[in-house]
Amino acid sequence: MSNNVLYIRDEGQGRPIVLVHGWSCPGQFFQAQMEALGSRARCIVPDLPGHGKTADRVPMTIEAAADELHAYLADQELNEIILCGWSMGALVAYSMLERYGSNRFSAVVVLDMSPKVLNTPDWQNGTLSGLTPELNDHFLDAIVADWKKLPSRIARRLYAEHLDPAPHLLEFARLEIARADPALLRPMWASLTRQDFRETLKTLELPFHLVAGLQSQLYGPGVHRWHEENVPDFHLHRFEKSGHAPQLEEPARFNELLLRLIDP
Repeated sequence: MSNNVLYIRDEGQGRPIVLVHGWSCPGQFFQAQMEALGSRARCIVPDLPGHGKTADRVPMTIEAAADELHAYLADQELNEIILCGWSMGALVAYSMLERYGSNRFSAVVVLDMSPKVLNTPDWQNGTLSGLTPELNDHFLDAIVADWKKLPSRIARRLYAEHLDPAPHLLEFARLEIARADPALLRPMWASLTRQDFRETLKTLELPFHLVAGLQSQLYGPGVHRWHEENVPDFHLHRFEKSGHAPQLEEPARFNELLLRLIDP
């Protein structure tokens, strides 16, 4: 591997599916999908900049992540790709589509994400916590300063608000997040909160599947309605027992959705 490429796990045989993880939650958060789909699909799972084995070898921006991931897909000459992005990973997927077009892809799957994370006077479908640019400045300062407290808080917020997550899932998330370097996570958070892909999604030329955790602590029904009203070929999948991480909370059902797209 050169000093300026993403670390990518590329395993399995069949239709290519790209699984792009969220902030502070590296590629291991798609392990259940790699195990379930490997006999039917070629699973391509990057560690994004600032995360996992990629660490600081790629600039810590959404755009750099999109450039490096697309370069890998082009180098492998892959087409008819199912592009799946979870949380921040959805923004990387949108950036890749915006910068390089949709010709290599056959469908987009997004797990519990808004096209714009920050709430502003013209946009109230960012985080349910009401994160504004001003509040975000305070959080950016806290990522490094308060890191010891954050992994357990972030881990709990991944899961359904009114259900107790399985202890092993909670501990898995906490341990993986705690391994991260907050000094690298900070610029990635700054980059993801600068993004606004509303106009990109309004002209998307691919089938778009939103996997909505109905007990999400991060994004609510307003996000679902906005997509229904604005994304051309839109399909909503409601996961009643999930929060922000349906691939972990209801993996069998999520895997079935991906399998239907892999082999329609």
